[in-house]
Amino acid sequence: MDASTDTTLLPARMVNEFTYCPRLFHLEYVDGVFADNLDTVEGRSVHGRVDREEDLLPDPETSGGEDPPRITRSVTLSSTALGVVAKMDLVETEGSGAIPVDTKKGRVAPVPGGAWDPERVQLCIQGLLLQEHGYRATEGYIYYAASRRRVLVVFDDELVALTRRKIAEAREAAGATVPPPPLVDSPKCPRCSLVGICLPDEVNLLRQEQRPRELPRRLIPGRDNLVPVHVQGHGLDIGKKGGSIVIRERGRVVEEVHIKDISNLSVYGNNRITAQAQRALCEAGVTISWFTSGGWFYAFTRGMHQKNVELRREQFRVADRPDRNLAFAKAYMVGKISNCRTLLMRNHPEPPPKVLAGLKNHLALVREARTAEMLLGIEGNAARLYFSEFGNLLKPRAGKTLAAFDFQGRNRRPPRDPINALLSFGYSVLCRDAAAALLSVGFDPQVGFYHKVRPGRPALALDLMEEFRPLVTDSVVLTVVNNGEVTPDGFLCTRIGCAMKPETRKAFLQAYERRMDTLVTHPVFGYRMSYRRILEVQARLLGRALLGDIPEYPAFTTR
Repeated sequence: MDASTDTTLLPARMVNEFTYCPRLFHLEYVDGVFADNLDTVEGRSVHGRVDREEDLLPDPETSGGEDPPRITRSVTLSSTALGVVAKMDLVETEGSGAIPVDTKKGRVAPVPGGAWDPERVQLCIQGLLLQEHGYRATEGYIYYAASRRRVLVVFDDELVALTRRKIAEAREAAGATVPPPPLVDSPKCPRCSLVGICLPDEVNLLRQEQRPRELPRRLIPGRDNLVPVHVQGHGLDIGKKGGSIVIRERGRVVEEVHIKDISNLSVYGNNRITAQAQRALCEAGVTISWFTSGGWFYAFTRGMHQKNVELRREQFRVADRPDRNLAFAKAYMVGKISNCRTLLMRNHPEPPPKVLAGLKNHLALVREARTAEMLLGIEGNAARLYFSEFGNLLKPRAGKTLAAFDFQGRNRRPPRDPINALLSFGYSVLCRDAAAALLSVGFDPQVGFYHKVRPGRPALALDLMEEFRPLVTDSVVLTVVNNGEVTPDGFLCTRIGCAMKPETRKAFLQAYERRMDTLVTHPVFGYRMSYRRILEVQARLLGRALLGDIPEYPAFTTR
């Protein structure tokens, strides 16, 4: 973008954000992402009184000194000369004089003058716009709702110069594709609503060249309070009632969940969902995932929340360049093989040294691979080594038929035994979660760097889930079999293949969601998060690496 010729008007609020934190400005204005927290919700509530349309400002050319003072709310002015637009909370006019008043939810700032620079700059923009439109505007007020007090801001030469400089710098920054570096150990970060998207301390840690380093502050919660909803069975109706999703069977309500509490909705088989429910979920940013009756993930529905266009443009460019996408593919494989080896060491009664050494050797081969074809061969050999011992991790409880859970190797499409049926279904659900995480960041899940692009195939989701296969799905399979949560009679096996009965799938999903909610220490950042949160963080780190914000993608591995 050439800032000198661009005619896009920059909102005054965005100049405020740029003055406060250039990275926050980039995320909100360039990437188009936003997230609420308590501060942003309270801020909208405070603005409720002034955010309503009223009369237009009186004409400054016809207003005289004898005209009574007048208050006008929600005034929008713009200027192509300044390159900005502002919606003013309130303007007090008397004759041709005008005083803008900006409302803030917080308290008077503990600095000389009582206001921080970002707020003063935003108010000064309003004064400059009023001047452009013929008013005399030499000062304004910031009203702090928590203090119930106005602070006077004079538009002197120093403030005007600062404001014009920040407008120019913000317009120049709007043309960048890579966000500015995060603030370093800043007290601004903990209360920022985008801290979980920005990952300031985490990015700063990964941008350094040497390890170990000082661990980052924990600025994001270990898990969220949202719940996934799985709708399986036949002939169920999913509708909307007020702010809730209601699931009915033959007219009888079987479950009701507030939309604001749903992380994602998965619909299996021939169940119906109304247009009203779909629209409400899309507006709330909830992904609807569609599965066949057998548990094959084949589609998703989501609203227009993907705004990070530059990320997708870079994703498509890298996907077409083997010299760049190979680095990401190798990182996935390092994570996957490392975690497979860890799972064997944790769960095998007597981990075979030959297999462990073989997997370790394959890690070295991955790092030396020069092509994607070489990587595919290495992955295949490592998988055969791993699954050759997977059956020895299965220890069904006494009284269960061991032969029913006999595992002789990986098979699929369709799976031919109960263990492979569990693995295939678990990978399908994990793929759904990876796709949802990628969508929340702004990726297109269909275009990957390791898995080949095919119609209807979520290649990037398959990429991202590689390092989580052993830690999540394989671990859940071991849990439900070894703890007796699934039994041999919970499967329908024929010569064609093997499928789970509804009660088995329900038990598996319950164990899967428990696993995704389990807190685990991140090996790089040192604090605990749930696997679901880690999956989202890894998707965000993938975006940071793709755009050059961090030097490389750090695969998630555990010890």
